[in-house]
Amino acid sequence: MAQQFVRRVTQVNIQSTPSRAPIVPFAGAILFALFALFAPIAAQSSAEQATPTPSPAPAITVLYLDRAETVERTLPDPSDLWIPGADLPRVNGFTLKPEGACLDDLCVPVSAEGADPILAARGGETWFSLTAFARKLDQAFVVDAERNLWSFSPIPVTQAPYFDRALAPDFELPDREGNPVRLADFRGKKVLLLTWASW
Repeated sequence: MAQQFVRRVTQVNIQSTPSRAPIVPFAGAILFALFALFAPIAAQSSAEQATPTPSPAPAITVLYLDRAETVERTLPDPSDLWIPGADLPRVNGFTLKPEGACLDDLCVPVSAEGADPILAARGGETWFSLTAFARKLDQAFVVDAERNLWSFSPIPVTQAPYFDRALAPDFELPDREGNPVRLADFRGKKVLLLTWASW
């Protein structure tokens, strides 16, 4: 009787053991699937943390020629002015192209390399350093940090055609009665221009 009981228990254990064997590969498959699912998400999160995104910075005003443009977003930088590349045309007339920053037939090579980079990629967006660009073109600029105001002089290379042709650029100003007067209205006549600045 005892031998038959032992034999039955042994048979039950032997028969039930194979049914547990597939559980180990199945559990391993689940763990592998979970790892494959969440590993790219973790990698993407780490990459996003490694790439700095622009922090909120106060809006600034850029004065250039007869323009006063407000730029709502800038990169925080204690010494340079970084603006979104999309804002460049309305700030100084240049447009970013594969060959560089271009204005009409003039194209200036720009890159993110070197000691004084002009381009930077942050948060999936291209940023442009107006101050580094100004240094490259010998363009003077001043900043009033308290008022978030940047003023840029005319770019020398863009003024070259006027000097080569001895032709002053046309402009329009109101006279004392408020009537608009253009320099081109006096073409062929001698004109004396008096200018002054409060600063």
